[in-house]
Amino acid sequence: EQEDQECSETHMSVLWYAGQLAVTYYDTEDCSVYFMPDIPDNEDLKLLHKVIREVNPQCIVTSAKQDQNIARFLTSLTATAGDKDTGKPEIVLFPNIDFGLEVSKQRILSRQFPFIPSHMTATEKILYLSSIIPFESPLMIRALGGLLKFLDRRRVGVELEESTIAVPILAFKKFVLSDIVNIDEDTYCVLQIFKSDIHPSVYKLSSGLKEGFSLYGILNRCRCKWGEKLLRLWLTRPTRNFTELNKRLDVIHFFLLAQNHETVLTLQGCLKNIKNVPLILKRMPLSHTKVSDWQALYKTVYSAVCLRDTCRSLPNTIELFQTISRVFTDDLQYIASLISKVVDFEGSASENRFTVRPNVDPAIDEKKRKLMGLSDFLTEVARKELEALDNHIPSCCVIYIPLIGFLLSIPRLPTMVDKSDFEIEGLDFMFLSEDKLHYRSARTKELDSLLGDLHCEIRDQETLIMHQLQTKILEKSEVLNSVIEYTAHLDVLLALAVMARENAYCRPRFTHRHGFHIKDGRHPLMELCAKTFVANPVNSGEATRRIKIITGPNSSGKSVYLKQVGLIVFMALIGSYVPAAEAEIGVVDGIYTRIHSRESVSVGLSTFMIDLNQVAKAVNNATERSLVLIDEFGKGTNTLDGLSLLAAVLRYWISQGTRCPQVFVSTNFHSLMQLELLPDTPLLECLTMETHQDGDELIFFYQIKQGRSTVSERGVEVSELIRNGKAIKRIDHPSKGDRMEKCKSVVEKFLRLDLDDPHVDLQEFMCKEVLPSAASVL
Repeated sequence: EQEDQECSETHMSVLWYAGQLAVTYYDTEDCSVYFMPDIPDNEDLKLLHKVIREVNPQCIVTSAKQDQNIARFLTSLTATAGDKDTGKPEIVLFPNIDFGLEVSKQRILSRQFPFIPSHMTATEKILYLSSIIPFESPLMIRALGGLLKFLDRRRVGVELEESTIAVPILAFKKFVLSDIVNIDEDTYCVLQIFKSDIHPSVYKLSSGLKEGFSLYGILNRCRCKWGEKLLRLWLTRPTRNFTELNKRLDVIHFFLLAQNHETVLTLQGCLKNIKNVPLILKRMPLSHTKVSDWQALYKTVYSAVCLRDTCRSLPNTIELFQTISRVFTDDLQYIASLISKVVDFEGSASENRFTVRPNVDPAIDEKKRKLMGLSDFLTEVARKELEALDNHIPSCCVIYIPLIGFLLSIPRLPTMVDKSDFEIEGLDFMFLSEDKLHYRSARTKELDSLLGDLHCEIRDQETLIMHQLQTKILEKSEVLNSVIEYTAHLDVLLALAVMARENAYCRPRFTHRHGFHIKDGRHPLMELCAKTFVANPVNSGEATRRIKIITGPNSSGKSVYLKQVGLIVFMALIGSYVPAAEAEIGVVDGIYTRIHSRESVSVGLSTFMIDLNQVAKAVNNATERSLVLIDEFGKGTNTLDGLSLLAAVLRYWISQGTRCPQVFVSTNFHSLMQLELLPDTPLLECLTMETHQDGDELIFFYQIKQGRSTVSERGVEVSELIRNGKAIKRIDHPSKGDRMEKCKSVVEKFLRLDLDDPHVDLQEFMCKEVLPSAASVL
C-alpha cells in the first residue's frame, strides 16, 4: 500500500515561438507522456500559466534560446534557495540544438517503447507512432524531443538501475485544455472545493496532509485510486462543454434508476479490484515485479472483463457503456488466461517468488519432480555411502545445498581435533559446520553431473518464462491503459450517483442563454452540518436582474447564500447533480469571488490590497458569461472609501448593460441604496435575508426575499452593549429562564410517571422527552 502511494513527479517541456505554444510532460505515476499540440497563446502566456497551474510540474525544461516574453515568465517561476517549500518548479535550460526538429524526430522514432510490438519493422513503427503522435505539430515534436533528452539525462525513476535500462514510457496521451471554466485559487479556497488538513495521527504527520471537510471530500465515494484522481481532475477542470456534461449526467441518471441498483452494486464490486496497473507495468521492464503484482494484475484484468460483460448488457444509448464494451477487447481475456495458465499463485506465495504452474514447461516439471523425489533417493545414496565408510563412523547423510551441490555429511567424532584428522580416504573435505563434516565423494560428484544445481536451474528457467510473460503483457498494455482510463470515469460517475441519491440532488438543465434559475437551492456542505437548512431560490435573468445586492444583519445567511450559488453552478459544470429541486444553468466561462482574503506574509500585501486585487481580477476578466460573487467588499478601509469603491465597481458593470456578468453582492453598506448611488435599472435587484424582531431578540429565517434590510445591525447592537458595560446576549441560544422552564416541565412529567406500572416505557420517555430537551438546554 505504501508503494501504491509513491509520490508522483511531473516533468514538463515547454516551447513558445511566434505566438504558438507547445507543451509535453512526463508523469511518473503512470509512466505516460502527455502532449498538447501546437496552440496559439498570446505574449501574456495566460494559457501556459493555466497549464502549469493544473499540471503542477516539479521541473520545466526549455531551450536556452527563447523569446524574452517566455524568458521573463519562466524567471518569475524559478525556485530559489529560500523558496524550496513554495512549490515553484525547477527551470532547466538545454541548448537549442537539443530541440531541433529532425533531431527530435529521430529521438522519438529510434526509441524502443514497450507498447510497440517487437516484430514491427521500422516503417510499421513510424506508421504506428504517427497514429498516436501528431507529427504535423512541429513545435510539439521539438518539445517532445527535448523532454526525452531530459528524461535520459536525469534518468527519472531509474536512477539506480544500469545504464542500459531506459526511462519507462508506457503510453502517449493527449492533454486537452479546452472549454475550461476559469476559476482561480481564491475561489477554490472560499468555496471549500478542496481543503487540506494536517493528519490527526502523529505517525502520519510526515506523510503530508489529508482532505478536510470539502466538496471533494463529500463527493469522493470512489472505489479505486484512479477514480479519486479523475474526480480531483474534474474538479480542477470544470467545463462549459454541454455535450460532455450531458453525457456524464446521462450515466448518473441511469445509475439512479431503482431498477439498476443491482447493476450499481456489481460495478462497485468490480471497481474495488482495479489496482495500480501503471506501477506494475513500470516494474516489468525493470524486472522488479513481485508476487503481489501478479495477483493485483490478475484481479484487475479479471474485474475489467466483468465490467465489460456488465456494460455489454446495458443500453448502448449511453456512450460510456458503449465505449467500455468496445475498448475492453478480448486482449483482456488473453492476458487473464495467460496469467492463470502460467503463474502458480499458491506456490509463488509460499516461496515468495515467481513460480510456474505444472504442464507449462516439461523441463521445469521434470526438474521439480526430481527435486520432490530427492529426499528418498538421497537416503538410499547415504545408506550405500555408510556401507563404504569405516565402522567407527556411526551415521551419515547426503544433503543438497543450492549453488554448491550434493555433499556427504558426517558427524564430527571426538577423535577429530585438528584439520588433519578430518581427512578420510576417498573423500574430499569441503568444510566444517555445526559439528558436521562435509565431503565430496564419487557418488556426490556423479549426482552433480547427473542432476546439476536443480534449484538454480528451476529459478533461471522460471525467470525466463516470467520475462516472456511480461513481454506478452507489455505488448497488450494499450488495453490495460484503456482499463485505467474508463474505469476511472465509471468510478467517478458512480460516486456522484451515490451522493445524488443520498442527498436528493436534481439533474441540472443547461441552456445557451445567460443566467441561472434554481428552485430550492441548498449549500452542499452546510446542509450536512446544520440540523435544519432553509433552501433558497436563485433567479438571474438574461436582460434583467443580472446584478443582485443582498443586505441583511450579520449571521443572517448572506455569505452562505453566495457560496451556495457558486457551488451549485460549479457542481453543474463538472457534470454532477446539484442540491436543488430544479436547476437551469446558463453558459459560464468563469467564476470570480471576493469572499475571503487569503492572507500570507510571503505575498507582502495588506488584507485590503488583496481584496482590491480580487475585485480587479473580476472587473478585468469577467464577461457576460461569468459569475461574480462579492461579499462585504470595502469593509477593510474607512466607510466612505469602501462605499465609494463598491459603488464605482457596480456602476461600471451597470454601464455595460446586458454584457455585464451575473453579479451577486452582499453588503452592510445600506447607504448604497439610501443615497441612491446606483442608477435605477432593470439589471439591478435588491434582496434581503428575512428576519423578525421579537422584542429585544432578533430571529433569523435564513430566507431570501426581495427588498432591502430594515433591521439594525447586530454589530452595532453588540458595540452598544460593550460601550454600556452590559452582557452580550447570545441570539442562537434560548434564555436562561426558558431553559429553566423546560427543565421544570421535564421533571414534572417524570414525577407523574407510575414506575410500578409495567406499561410505563422509560426508554420511550427518555427518547421523546429527556433527550430532545437536553439537546436544547445544553
